[in-house]
Amino acid sequence: MTRPFRFIAPAPRLGTDPAAWRAEVRRIEDLGFTTMSIGDHLSSGWVLEPLTAMTVAAEATTSLRVLSLALANDYRHPVLLHKALATLDVFSGGRVEVGIGAGWMAADYTAAGIPMDRPGVRIDRLEEALAVLTGLFGPEPLTFAGEHYRVQDLTGLPRPVQAPRPPLLVGGGGRRMLELAARTADVVGVHCTLRSGVQDSEAVADLTAERVAEKVGWVREAAAAAGRDPELQFSVYHSRVGRDAPAPSSSFAALMAAAGDTLADSPAVLVGDVDECVDRLQEVRERYGFSYLNLGADLDGLAPLVARLAGT
Repeated sequence: MTRPFRFIAPAPRLGTDPAAWRAEVRRIEDLGFTTMSIGDHLSSGWVLEPLTAMTVAAEATTSLRVLSLALANDYRHPVLLHKALATLDVFSGGRVEVGIGAGWMAADYTAAGIPMDRPGVRIDRLEEALAVLTGLFGPEPLTFAGEHYRVQDLTGLPRPVQAPRPPLLVGGGGRRMLELAARTADVVGVHCTLRSGVQDSEAVADLTAERVAEKVGWVREAAAAAGRDPELQFSVYHSRVGRDAPAPSSSFAALMAAAGDTLADSPAVLVGDVDECVDRLQEVRERYGFSYLNLGADLDGLAPLVARLAGT
């Protein structure tokens, strides 16, 4: 099934004027983006706490959805996280989307003094957290006994506006994470592998067209086995729409630009005029199934794409 395009805009940077931040969030809504997303990091210059920023953004707008992309499971107990998300879903009128992953940025763990377990343990813990979250959004009191979490006869309150719960997005780059997402999430985010805990040349090499197609294959196979058909989300890390568009400023985008022909056909690269980029995104959806897209932070450059494709 071909799903209509939905577009994510990353949260604006917070300057010295919170009112200006709110105004920029309203501009995201006015430009036709479906969703504003915010990441979850503790170091490397990251400023905003995601749940608080999602709340402020929801209060500043009327239809814009708010998405954590993505919460690091190790930073929050799932019982407390459920309570915060359910409360925000009520106050926002049902505009919350829950993106969550196992955690990956080594600098965050070091800065906060949080032990960074090996990937398998973090994924085990995430799998249990997903069971707790899903259970608390369910109709009956939850009792859960796992290796990492224990919950006893707990009723999940408040009841969210969205039924049975806010949409759940789980993303990852390795096979086990993507198969877990395919079995449990409403939306699967397909990303590069970040085994080293940083966005490096290994992560760039994991975004070739062939590797992304392989990852989508893992998702489709696992979803079919579970009788599911999740929406697929993807982030374009190197995006320049129009001849006058600024070059992406992130260090990871610079690594991608340096990769040259290696990423020429990658869906993580979007370069060209509006017509060329419209055609390219339609090709990407046809080949990979990606319909929920984060194209970067250049709102003015991306607005014509959103106007042409959102909802189609």
